[in-house]
Amino acid sequence: MAGHAATDKREKNLGWRNTFAGMGINLALGILYTWSVISKSVPKEWGWNEDQKSLPYMFACLVFSLVMVPAGRLQDKYSPRLVASIGGVLVGAGFIMAGMTSSLWMFVIGFGVLVGAGLGFGYASATPPAVKWFPPAKTGMIAGIVVSGFGLASVYAAPLTIKLIGSFGFQAALVIWGVAFLGVVVGLAQLLKPPHKALQFSRGYGRLGALKDRAAVQKEVFVAERTDFEPGEVLRTSQFYLLWFMYACGAGAGLMIIGKLAAIGNSLGISLGFVLVAVLAAGNGGGRIVAGIMSDRLGRKATLGSCFVFQAALIFLLSRASQDNLLGTLPAMAVLSALIGANYGANLSLFPAITKDYYGLKHFGMNYGMVFSAWGVGGFMLAKLAGAMYVKYETFSVAYYGAACLLILAAVTVVFLKVPQHAGDAVAERVRPPVLPLKESMAAEED
Repeated sequence: MAGHAATDKREKNLGWRNTFAGMGINLALGILYTWSVISKSVPKEWGWNEDQKSLPYMFACLVFSLVMVPAGRLQDKYSPRLVASIGGVLVGAGFIMAGMTSSLWMFVIGFGVLVGAGLGFGYASATPPAVKWFPPAKTGMIAGIVVSGFGLASVYAAPLTIKLIGSFGFQAALVIWGVAFLGVVVGLAQLLKPPHKALQFSRGYGRLGALKDRAAVQKEVFVAERTDFEPGEVLRTSQFYLLWFMYACGAGAGLMIIGKLAAIGNSLGISLGFVLVAVLAAGNGGGRIVAGIMSDRLGRKATLGSCFVFQAALIFLLSRASQDNLLGTLPAMAVLSALIGANYGANLSLFPAITKDYYGLKHFGMNYGMVFSAWGVGGFMLAKLAGAMYVKYETFSVAYYGAACLLILAAVTVVFLKVPQHAGDAVAERVRPPVLPLKESMAAEED
């Protein structure tokens, strides 16, 4: 009996172990958000212009989003420990490779492809094992804690990157980051361990825990609605393309600013660009939590539309900032950066929630992975826009106007969103829900 109690205690503690290990992994992977600090420090003798400096970041965003889909499936099929370890090795190798070359395209392969792929493997593996240790009612809180690490990473990474570059030089700093991330991510990955599916079911953990309640409830009247969509079915709904477009606009606008913030500050005569990056990171982490709470109370659509309009207004204000007015001062830019970060972070909270609401939980990993591809494409395209327009016009204003217009268009698109329906759904059928045996129930609920 005592041994059984000890086992229970150990297993319960694994939930928080997984949660903080996942958060720690994301705190390392969030180095992506310090790209503006890294790119600003690229040696001038390399001859890279702003457009070329955008390339590694663009590819990292794109590869990250595309790898999320297979990585999510692999961590579920094999283990989050293995997949997160692969992510740590790729991120470390990518930084080390980038730190050993001055070639633009080798840097793109290192930072853009290897680091981007590593981010996808690590990010996809950090949250699932944590939420599976808790009841469904705590899923939002646990997921929020884990992913907040990614948004908050720049709070420490931006000033530390400046310190490392100042002390050891640009290339050595990247190699140091590579070694550190390889060790930290692979080390923390060994702490990731989801509970056995039978344990999830018996103790009410994760989605499988809900099967106990479902099996216990016997009702005379049962509404036989299908709420879970297969990935192929998702692609046949118009809502997927509306969500994809809005996500590309909202995330792309935020990623564009994140990727160029240090250069934006430099253009305004603000030498402490890393401070803006750190402040934006704080807003990014906080925005995910606030938006989630708001969407629970006001509704997903109302919150999403408000964030799009607010972000468009903030980016328009950013276009008005100059060294000759108040908007171009460090305090004003810090406020704008924090608010832009918060509205960007809201996307990372709202779109997973909407995907779950519209398409169900059974295939959530794959379905959200498809929606998340918009994050990478949006970041790729708008980062390219910012760099190309700066090279042509020597100002970021054209890119600001383009991003603001896309955000307004996304806000209008929200009006057309509605819950998708399966073709031929049966409703209000007087049937008793079948109670499957435990083994069959868990098999049916697997992603």
